[in-house]
Amino acid sequence: MVQCEMCGTETSSPNRIKVEGAELDVCDSCTEFGTKLETSDSSGSTSTKYSTSSSSGSSSSSSSSGNTGTSTSSSGGGGGRRQDMFDDIDELAQDFDEQIRQARESAGLSQEDLAKDLNEKASLIQKLEQGKMLPTDEMQEKLERSLDIDLTAGGSTDETEWESDSDAGEYTLGDVVERKDS
Repeated sequence: MVQCEMCGTETSSPNRIKVEGAELDVCDSCTEFGTKLETSDSSGSTSTKYSTSSSSGSSSSSSSSGNTGTSTSSSGGGGGRRQDMFDDIDELAQDFDEQIRQARESAGLSQEDLAKDLNEKASLIQKLEQGKMLPTDEMQEKLERSLDIDLTAGGSTDETEWESDSDAGEYTLGDVVERKDS
């Protein structure tokens, strides 16, 4: 007997499903939480294919005809770090509200004037300057172009602000941790 990898119940015939990119062996009642995978036995090797895809025949024929560079394969053998979706996202500066207000004031614009230039409401500019609302990506681009400012965090992290006690200039966990017993 196999144990269900979701709920832990014993099952004699587990179902193979895919949940959030992970393939799991689950019991019949947990099958609904993912996409069921079918295992087909052809020439002694097993391969998994999605059973719910309506175009599974066309996608399997295109992936078996050769690697086109865009297809992903679990047996690709390529090393290196996996691309993270957050790698390309610029972080908004913590003082974005002050930057917007200072740039607007130095340009000699009122909130209403800036809103008119951006084709937005003055109440939106007011909320942004008060820090009550985060700008959308589109709004951030508009503000940066109009006020000639950069609202991204600039890649600085808390790690670069720490100072080390060592001569080499590297910081260690001891430089950061505050002990409770001292």
